[in-house]
Amino acid sequence: MTLIAPYEEEHHSIPHASPIEVLRTLMDGNDLRQKVLVPIFGSESIVSEVLHKKRVLNKNHFEKLSKRSKVSPAVFF
Repeated sequence: MTLIAPYEEEHHSIPHASPIEVLRTLMDGNDLRQKVLVPIFGSESIVSEVLHKKRVLNKNHFEKLSKRSKVSPAVFF
């Protein structure tokens, strides 16, 4: 275990991604459109604002997105 972490960090590190980048990656990977996110954010205009970085994601969004995408909320931090 002691040797694995440094090796992975050097050879297979995962770059830091912003919550919006994570969201866009999940959308692309699951072929999701903005309309699918309306129940999470409340309206298409809010979804658009989030995706264009005019509005920030909050803890509630992280929880709903993690349930929708079946990923840990930690991926957004």
